[in-house]
Amino acid sequence: QVQLVESGGGLVQPGDSLRLSCAASGRSFGTYAMGWFRQAPGKEREFVAFITWNGGRTAYEDSVKGRFTISRDNAKNTLYLDMNSLKPEDTAAYYCAARPNYGLPVTGAGAYDHWGQGTQVTVSS
Repeated sequence: QVQLVESGGGLVQPGDSLRLSCAASGRSFGTYAMGWFRQAPGKEREFVAFITWNGGRTAYEDSVKGRFTISRDNAKNTLYLDMNSLKPEDTAAYYCAARPNYGLPVTGAGAYDHWGQGTQVTVSS
């Protein structure tokens, strides 16, 4: 079992950057593959980024490629999402999620067993 808590969201202007963090507690964070998802009002939760247990493989949703970077520090039990060149369409609640490690990217929300409570990112001028 792992518990997840996101932080780092806020109100920023277009073009700004933010770093989201996801602190994990409980057992064996380093054995989980992790993902970031987001959900805007009135829309379904969508995949943003994925990382394997050791950071050896990552994957991104097309609209964030080249702007967002997922990373993890297993010694600190923390997952990160660095977001650059933010756009208004990036506005959403962002969630981190954990699942048993799998070597290939997993983009479906239903495949993840553990979720944080979310952190709001608002991009507006």
